[in-house]
Amino acid sequence: MNQQLGKYIIIGGIAVVVVGILIYFFHNKLHWFGRLPGDIRVEKENFRFYFPITTMIIISIILSVLFRLFRKM
Repeated sequence: MNQQLGKYIIIGGIAVVVVGILIYFFHNKLHWFGRLPGDIRVEKENFRFYFPITTMIIISIILSVLFRLFRKM
């Protein structure tokens, strides 16, 4: 069990590093991310509210597919 947990921690760490690299180098190409139709955004003078519903659904679907692929391996 400990080896399995270690494997998942390593895979999670690699995923975080890859996402960090993508954001660092391609931040100007990802300006649409978080501003999709369906994302709730309210900005007033002294108040901001942001709830990215559509973005969260897309991320959830992508992660679900990736986790299923990793379980098959």
